[in-house]
Amino acid sequence: MNKSHLLLEIGCEELPEKQLDIAIGSVESQFAAFLAENKLHCENFQASGTPRRVYLNAQGLDLRQKDEEIIKTGPAISIAFTQDGKLSPAGIGFLKKNQAEEDAVYTQKTEKGSFVAIRYTKAGKSSAELIKAWIPQMLWQIPFAKRMIWNSRNYSFSRPLRWILCLWQDQTLDLEIPDIVSGDISFGNRYLGLDKALQITRAADYYSSLSAAAVIPSVHERRDMIRTQLKTVLGNSPYEVIEDERLVITVANLVEYPTAVVGEFEAEYLKLPEKIIISTISQNQKYFSVQDSLGKLTNRFVFVANGNPQYSQLIRKGNEKVVKARLADALWYYNEDTKQPLQKWSERLSEVVFQAKLGTLADKTKRILGLVESITSALQASETARQKALRCALLCKADLVTNMLGEKEFTKLQGYIGMQYALAEGEEEEVAVGIYEHYMPRGSADELPSTHTGSIVAIADKLDTVAGIIGIGLLPTGSGDPFALRRAANGIVQIISAQGWDIDLFSLADEALEQIGSQTELEPNARGNLHGFLEQRVVGLLKNNGIAYDVVDSVMHIEKSRINDLEQRAKALNALRTQPEFIQLVIGFKRVANIIADTKEFADLDPTKLTEAAEQTLYTGLITLHKDIDLALQNKDYPQALRYLIDYGKAIDEFFEAILVNCDDFDLKANRHALLKLVKNEFLRVADLSLIVLESEQQETR
Repeated sequence: MNKSHLLLEIGCEELPEKQLDIAIGSVESQFAAFLAENKLHCENFQASGTPRRVYLNAQGLDLRQKDEEIIKTGPAISIAFTQDGKLSPAGIGFLKKNQAEEDAVYTQKTEKGSFVAIRYTKAGKSSAELIKAWIPQMLWQIPFAKRMIWNSRNYSFSRPLRWILCLWQDQTLDLEIPDIVSGDISFGNRYLGLDKALQITRAADYYSSLSAAAVIPSVHERRDMIRTQLKTVLGNSPYEVIEDERLVITVANLVEYPTAVVGEFEAEYLKLPEKIIISTISQNQKYFSVQDSLGKLTNRFVFVANGNPQYSQLIRKGNEKVVKARLADALWYYNEDTKQPLQKWSERLSEVVFQAKLGTLADKTKRILGLVESITSALQASETARQKALRCALLCKADLVTNMLGEKEFTKLQGYIGMQYALAEGEEEEVAVGIYEHYMPRGSADELPSTHTGSIVAIADKLDTVAGIIGIGLLPTGSGDPFALRRAANGIVQIISAQGWDIDLFSLADEALEQIGSQTELEPNARGNLHGFLEQRVVGLLKNNGIAYDVVDSVMHIEKSRINDLEQRAKALNALRTQPEFIQLVIGFKRVANIIADTKEFADLDPTKLTEAAEQTLYTGLITLHKDIDLALQNKDYPQALRYLIDYGKAIDEFFEAILVNCDDFDLKANRHALLKLVKNEFLRVADLSLIVLESEQQETR
């Protein structure tokens, strides 16, 4: 038999759930690299694990490497041998280097001449020996976020190692790992007893042996078990578990033998806002919330136990006590917090530092209010909309100093807590929702604010943060972005784009800097850095919205501050870029741009020197084009503006067919260059078509 079965299990103290994923992925990828490096073939292999173990199961693995014929070429014959036919020092050195004898030498003839060479067979190594050397190195290279050192300072792991099971078919492999002796011993579920060893003598028996010891080794199988149990654990009741796939993945990494159990808490806690309950149950305790047939949260929950299923009811009581204690705390926070209005809480924002140079959260709130005034003015918002936005801005940070968030128990609910407290005290719904939405989007996959008020305050808050941090010289570099400025700036441009607002972004950014400058000293390049940073986000927005990179480049010389206008211009251009008539226009414009590219100074155009019919047509058409483009740009009708350019493109083609621009007459040449400069300038009012990359140009660069 030329194949064998490798089973490696690394037993340890409970791994944090995210570190388990890291370990599994690393073991699998490192084994794939090991196979490739050693030219070994394996029919099937899988890495997986539980909190207490990570394993590699490799079936159909080559017993050893194939023998390999090695040919090594040495110096030329004239150098390797002396005139009397004996090996020269160079020839002897070649043999010593390759540990070969003289009788192994032969002559290798090539186009470049004759050389000495040796040929020998390199015997393949045993896979078992290669694996024994590889495993200790592999364990050391798992990229855990943090590593622990225990008995020996020469070795570390995410958690202390307790055992290593390593089987080569039905034989154990001895590994050199400090303080750990590898063998055929594993351990079952903790509830069976930590001292009860489980002997596994055949690699093929691994899954069945662990399953009998209340361990499901495959994380994917445990996930499937949890999903199935969540669907059936409530029986025929009118309730259902709220789906949470991320929590399924988390819980599967926390248990070895999942058993879903239903628990309850007192119905009085249901008067708490839903997300507080769900946060307590799901985020803190890793339990699943339960809803009724109408989608309303109930006082039931489902947890996944890892202990003996026979004692599920006893385990349930313990879990219910924990949930009750947490919900009791939350209810106390809620009752205490709502005894006074949010505006009263906002007075305490002066006690919390936002950033050392940028002042407190109270200072930030004042700056947000100033930007909200400017945004509502730019939007010509009604007085009612203005007052809602200002009220939202005043209260948007107040929940950060409440008991609910101040105790660090529910910090992920900032904004949501503010919304619930605002609703409880009777604030207008849009103001309350705006408090929640002003943190949106929280990430690339998050939703944007749905309300007018939330959108305005979100832009103001994010722009104050971006302008403030960049203004004091903390511009993000490389992958480092501790203040999440890229996310904030992306949110700004996304909201403006989604709302279709005609806002001058850079003017608003300048105002944000001015407010900050009145409070602290700005970096000398603050304005340029801020504008450049925002421009990068605008470019990213256009590309993410499906605009080709060259189309984006072609419009970025125009006013970048009005995102919606820039986006509409780019979309119109993007829709035409593959049309034959547009491609012909691009070709003609590139000729215009290229022929005057090296001209440093241009004379004023003298229409009386346009004597040829084609250049006269180009000039008179340009006059008409200018008026048409004026009207199209005034109406922001960019498809029509491009249509005017396409129609005018015929005159450009006819001009180049009939006219020699770089003629011998200097004055005539200068006048024609001046005409083409005017043509180029007219086009640039819409887009720089010379930056559009044609398919023929792409092929030339391949």
